Amino acid sequence: MDKNMLAGLESLPEADQQRMASMMEQVQIRDSLRMYNSLVEKCFTDCVDTFKHKSLQKQEETCVKRCAEKFLKHSMRVGMRYAELNQGAPTQD
Repeated sequence: MDKNMLAGLESLPEADQQRMASMMEQVQIRDSLRMYNSLVEKCFTDCVDTFKHKSLQKQEETCVKRCAEKFLKHSMRVGMRYAELNQGAPTQD
């Protein structure tokens, strides 16, 4: 867990800090799983056309790789932009 994320919680008792850190980790894990599930669903729906073979056809495999790359690049860019906007946001001090 990034210590900067917990910087605003320093005034809380140790037990509450631990609880908050645990909750934040759970939220991060949940969000990661949601992103992964969205990626799988979108790329499968867009790229897999037939179930005639046990494995992906070459064009399906290429499509899935391209789709996953685009999805991850987009997600990374959105995350970076969100961080940029958060840095400029006023804080409650």
